[in-house]
Amino acid sequence: MIEVWAPRPERVRLRRPDAADVELTRDAAGWWSADVALQPGDRYGFVLGDSDDVRPDPRSRRQPDGVHGLSAWDDPSEFAWTDHAWTGRPLAGGLIYELHIGTFTSAGTLEAAAERLDHLVELGVTHIELLPVNAFNGTHNWGYDGVLWYAVQESYGGPDAYRRFVDAAHAAGLAVIQDVVYNHLGPSGNYLPEYGPYLRDGRRNTWGDSVNLDEDAVREYIIGNAEMWLRDFHVDGLRLDAVHALHDEDSPMHVLEELGERVDALSTHLGRPLTLIAESDMNDPVMILPREAGGYGMTAQWSDDWHHAVHVALTGETVGYYSDFDALDALPKAWNEGFFHDGTFSSFRGREHGRPIPPEVPSWRLVTFAQDHDQIGNRAAGDRLSATLSTDRLAVGAVLTLTAPGTPMLFMGEEWGATTPWQFFTSHPEPELAEATAAGRKQEFAEMGWDEDLVPDPNDPATFLRSKLDWTEAEESDHARLLALYRDLARLRRAAPDLTDPRFSARGAGATEGEGGRLYDLQRGRARVLVNLSTQPWRIDPRDDVVWLETLPSERLDGLLVVPPDAAVIVGPDLSST
Repeated sequence: MIEVWAPRPERVRLRRPDAADVELTRDAAGWWSADVALQPGDRYGFVLGDSDDVRPDPRSRRQPDGVHGLSAWDDPSEFAWTDHAWTGRPLAGGLIYELHIGTFTSAGTLEAAAERLDHLVELGVTHIELLPVNAFNGTHNWGYDGVLWYAVQESYGGPDAYRRFVDAAHAAGLAVIQDVVYNHLGPSGNYLPEYGPYLRDGRRNTWGDSVNLDEDAVREYIIGNAEMWLRDFHVDGLRLDAVHALHDEDSPMHVLEELGERVDALSTHLGRPLTLIAESDMNDPVMILPREAGGYGMTAQWSDDWHHAVHVALTGETVGYYSDFDALDALPKAWNEGFFHDGTFSSFRGREHGRPIPPEVPSWRLVTFAQDHDQIGNRAAGDRLSATLSTDRLAVGAVLTLTAPGTPMLFMGEEWGATTPWQFFTSHPEPELAEATAAGRKQEFAEMGWDEDLVPDPNDPATFLRSKLDWTEAEESDHARLLALYRDLARLRRAAPDLTDPRFSARGAGATEGEGGRLYDLQRGRARVLVNLSTQPWRIDPRDDVVWLETLPSERLDGLLVVPPDAAVIVGPDLSST
């Protein structure tokens, strides 16, 4: 049986190469169907109305010739999975590693990425988070311009390569989280409006017309896609892009709550934990509160406030939305309470922003990071922290990232201080779209006061190529030292229960102004993270604690622990006796 939701056209035909068109029959809800059996690899498409143009299947699993070409039938039951013993991984206590398939390796494929899984295991990663892999126009893209949500991008290897990657990850003990985009569609190859009201006419978000969540079939299009990744591709979780752009105020149940309910049911059926992580700029705990408490029941949400507080502390940059985070209490508050803006005034937004997180919410429900694809790639030059910070400061950033209350996340290459940028890149085949994207990018940064000469042309292939990781760096002097530190920190997190204790009551943090910088005393249970970002040594009473880890050698003088400048020291009770 073949079917498609298309309430707009008066006629729908199935077209296949070397076969006569098949007329589909419509029901009252706008679903068209025909009793046709397709075999794996069969090419097909739909002809809408009186036009003779062929459109891909909105639920296509494979697009061998790109998003404008015919779809190819994909049967997930044909794949020989070997992960039958896989029982999944809970997010609590985990370490996420965010990566982009196209730039993680020089080959830029799922197969090549699978060859680097041992590196992630040795690093202590538990969850791999893949940037979007759904089909987009062109050969390379961040993935947020996807137009066929059910298809795996062919240049990455297509659906079978994706299944092999997940199977290999599970064999290595790694869970896979897939980044999905349900708030908008890309500008090229989006034929959904020809089928039906998938988008709201005249109601836009940052990226274009918003998705029409008033239509039950569109909601099912989203939830069915989520279930596909989790069920048919054996994925362990989804990262939901920019959920604040999902306008669903008039529905009896918000689509995120509905999605959470369905995914929890699927998790019970499959017998393994399934994770939903929301990216939200609202600082609203409704995302992660249980449905029984009036929340949406997401597993976790990203914490931009933690990123902003750490970024300002490490770099001193206070432009734009970073300005509020120059406050002395910004980092300690984000450490202690999760959100910095929890009903406080945001100068960037010009209003009060956020709500407090109830103390009973476990801190692992916040995903915390010092770098990610957005906070690097949406800078004018796509520069990482390594472009401006010393290795010593990068090491402090590593300690803050791996000890913060929350579920830590690393961005690919961060673990060795990669010097390759990660820039905004596209491969739009249409010259007018490529030119408009480049011009819009320059204008955006010019309005923010950035030098537009720093902004690379997104459609220039060199922008994409320079964003690929250089794996040889990981073996070089300071890079190797930083990589060893990240591995040690991940081991320490596993060994010291205080560093994964999720209770708000088990933490405390403060900051003081030192000479030429700030001093942070950050506590989690019996563990203390002492961070000296001043220009002078910091003398502090270590109580009876021993040093667990240090980024630069400390010393003891007259009973005091001396933390050198640009260094972090973690102290606590003797772990060998526990």
